[in-house]
Amino acid sequence: MINICLLNLQVTDPMNISEPDSRFVFVREFILLGFPCEWKIQSLLFSLFLTMYALTITGNGAIICALWCDQRLHIPMYIFLGNFSFLEIWYVSSTVPKMLVNFLSDKNTISFVGCFLQFYFFFSLGTTECLLLAVMAFDRYLAICRPLHYPNIMNGHLCTKLVLICWVCGFLWFLIPIVLISRMPFCGPNIIDHVVCDPGPLFALACVSAPKTQLLCYSLSSIVIFGNFLFILGSYSLVLTAVLRMPSATGRQKAFSTCGSHLAVVSLFYGSLMVMYVSPGLGHSAGMQKVATLFYAMVTPLFNPFIYSFQNKEIKAALRKLLGGSNIM
Repeated sequence: MINICLLNLQVTDPMNISEPDSRFVFVREFILLGFPCEWKIQSLLFSLFLTMYALTITGNGAIICALWCDQRLHIPMYIFLGNFSFLEIWYVSSTVPKMLVNFLSDKNTISFVGCFLQFYFFFSLGTTECLLLAVMAFDRYLAICRPLHYPNIMNGHLCTKLVLICWVCGFLWFLIPIVLISRMPFCGPNIIDHVVCDPGPLFALACVSAPKTQLLCYSLSSIVIFGNFLFILGSYSLVLTAVLRMPSATGRQKAFSTCGSHLAVVSLFYGSLMVMYVSPGLGHSAGMQKVATLFYAMVTPLFNPFIYSFQNKEIKAALRKLLGGSNIM
């Protein structure tokens, strides 16, 4: 369906796209402007992004291998964490390789189909991450606020079901708006002043207005961001109340340690995400969009393995065992 607008000169959008008055010559590729600067700075940014990408893949991959090899960690809490690390690897891989290629290229082009495939996977994986962070908060709520019932409630069957729901819903959530946007006519210019194919710049490049499609896109973004964020806040409000009531200082410290790493990741991810997608991206400067996107698309996945490994003794032990007993922490 992505190619529909390449085959037709007149497009009727079911989401109220107005009909153009003249015939369009549709673009077949876009130019991702990225960071236009001199070659030395481009080389520096390429080296920086390549290092961050390699560290992200290595760090998250190490956590997956450590959790896989240690049978003691085959419990819901670490199954969610393993899926989260697996998700982060694909999340950065949906955008960063193309960024790296563009740093070494003079054209910085991306095909029409490639642009919308990147759009789909980037947003689908981001939505899956929002859902998975909410599920991880729910798991911590049950473990701390319902410790006696936790083993019966959060069993292997429910854990697997929640993980599947996150992945399936994540990849279905933005499917309709992405298809609708791909059917809009883009007649030039074809320059996207961004580092990724993002709805804000794409709406700005369209030859016709599509207010309902735009409203749908940002409404779905707001629902998935605000809905999951409020759920996480509610879960941790109950967790905080339960922790403060614990008579043992050791118990409180252990509970805070368990939840601290997850809260740090939530703060990093949602802080930058809300800047971009709670309000229409057309209201932000191009520079602000790029910085915010890089933060949640590259910086957060890079920090995640370090945050979780530094805060968790079990993961530290599993990593040492994986590396043959080396003192890595």
